[in-house]
Amino acid sequence: MLNKLFIIFTLITNAYSFTNIYFYNNFLKLQKTKLHSTYKMPHFFENKNIIQNIRNKININTDNNFKNFRYSDFLSAIENHEIDKTIFYDNNNKIIAIDINNNKYKLNALPNDPNLLKTLNDYNVDIQVLYTDKKLIIIDYVFKYIIFGLIILSCLSIISNRINNNLGISDLYNNFNLKTFNNVTITFDDVIGIDNAKIELEEIVDFLKESDKFTALGATIPRGILLEGPPGSGKTLLAKAVAGEAKVPFFYISGSEFIEMYVGTGAARVRTLFETAKQLSPSIIFIDEIDAIGKKRRSNNAPNSDERDQTLNQLLTEMDGFEDNQNIIVIGATNRINILDDALLRPGRFDRKVFIDIPNLKGRKDILKLYSKNKSIDTDINLNLIALRTPGFSGADLANLMNEAAILTARYNLTVIGNTEIFNALDRITLGAIKKNYVISKHQKKIIAYHEAGHAIVGTFTNNFDCVTKITITPRGNNRGLTLFTPDEDTLNYGLYTRHYLKSIISVALAGRIAEEIIFGYQEITINAANDFEKVTYIARQMITEFGMSDILGNVYINNNHYISLDTRRIIDNEVDLLVNSCYLYAKKLLLNNIDLLHSLAKLLIQNETVSYEELNYLINSKNLSII
Repeated sequence: MLNKLFIIFTLITNAYSFTNIYFYNNFLKLQKTKLHSTYKMPHFFENKNIIQNIRNKININTDNNFKNFRYSDFLSAIENHEIDKTIFYDNNNKIIAIDINNNKYKLNALPNDPNLLKTLNDYNVDIQVLYTDKKLIIIDYVFKYIIFGLIILSCLSIISNRINNNLGISDLYNNFNLKTFNNVTITFDDVIGIDNAKIELEEIVDFLKESDKFTALGATIPRGILLEGPPGSGKTLLAKAVAGEAKVPFFYISGSEFIEMYVGTGAARVRTLFETAKQLSPSIIFIDEIDAIGKKRRSNNAPNSDERDQTLNQLLTEMDGFEDNQNIIVIGATNRINILDDALLRPGRFDRKVFIDIPNLKGRKDILKLYSKNKSIDTDINLNLIALRTPGFSGADLANLMNEAAILTARYNLTVIGNTEIFNALDRITLGAIKKNYVISKHQKKIIAYHEAGHAIVGTFTNNFDCVTKITITPRGNNRGLTLFTPDEDTLNYGLYTRHYLKSIISVALAGRIAEEIIFGYQEITINAANDFEKVTYIARQMITEFGMSDILGNVYINNNHYISLDTRRIIDNEVDLLVNSCYLYAKKLLLNNIDLLHSLAKLLIQNETVSYEELNYLINSKNLSII
């Protein structure tokens, strides 16, 4: 900073020196051209500078409050001591005269009077000269623009350095949110519900513990392991468990920490990260959300692509470059592996890809037990039933469920968490909060009750379909009523949906509208089935065009984005109609054969607003039912 101040001081000093030379040359020029005189240069030239000179030029060119003055009147005014100041300008061809009352006069032409300066000096008239010689106009511009520009740039440089120092730009490369854990206490015992992923990572732990056993056989440990899975599935916890089992340092950083507005910052941070890991090797580097820096590189110059590309290139070099980093294992986590760059996924970098799936029934039950340890749980709580009703829940979802149940328990002023609080919390998470002060007429409530009863009955009496868990007409979120099903665990895990199962989904979805038609008539049906029809159309069209479940089209896949002939479109539409109509007739026949159960279930829904699985079974056992 002192250097910058010295530069500014030097420039200002040179400016003042230039001013003095400028004015001295002006005065000599005045003597050598028209106004010859032999007296000394007056004292009033000594302290003038070019800034004042420029200001006076501007005032003369812009000020219109001047009176014209004849030369004879001008001389008379000097002799009468009425003139206080004169300003020569326009190459000394014109004069601005200012009297003692600050009135301004202009003389647009001067005679060749060699005694003018002597007269002005004798009567103590202040003299100023504004020099505008075109030969030196470039010097004027040099001073006004270049020198002042240098001064401004120097000031801006000082300010910029001051701001950079305050922001720590010089430390941006090294100072970032890198979390280091030298003694990780988490082990595989703390990771529950993802046993398959743990098995794949046990080899990494064995290598870190007994690397000589592998290297003696010429084996090399994978440089990188990519953990892929949905959010909340336990990727970070599993990476920490690897470090805890191997008892090695663990470095955690998010992929977004490498991205800054300054190009090159991310690459420098990658180098710093690996240099730090080398000092504590063997070690594990865990990069969460690696897709933030590992996206596929593009050929176009997209905004911020340079910074991301440089960061990715540095990461690729560190993972499999000229340097040997065998004692450093990089673990990345993402839920979007499809957008990662191919160079990042090749062998030698991320050699192994481990998919972390949603926990199954046993895994969910074990996770619920884990998150129930530090809570006051009722002795008769049914964790198995809770696990059955939470298919698709990740470990984070189950932890949130138990936390919401604890919050509801405290809100109800209870001391222990029971089944009711947990299921209420489950409904709140999956369906939304109950709408309070929601007013609905009896007729509308009746329509919704029969609609949901239709779904429940067809779902219950359809073979090999999901089990009905709960029927409710309590408004939650955007739903007027809901019928909840618990899918079969094997079907959910493997996704092998049969043609019968897909047709059952269509039949159950149509049953709500069919119940409205049977009870209220075709003219009184409502729009309550709009979402059901959307699901029906989507599944039916998939069955025909993608799953090869059409007898006419056969085992083909038809992409709707490709060109399709009109005849093929007509066949697809006809096949979809036939499929939906067959499911419609099946559901309608089932409801008509069990009309008494439909009335009883709807009545119970109107009365209690919610019917449980146990209450539905009681109704079914008390009726004379017909199953197709």
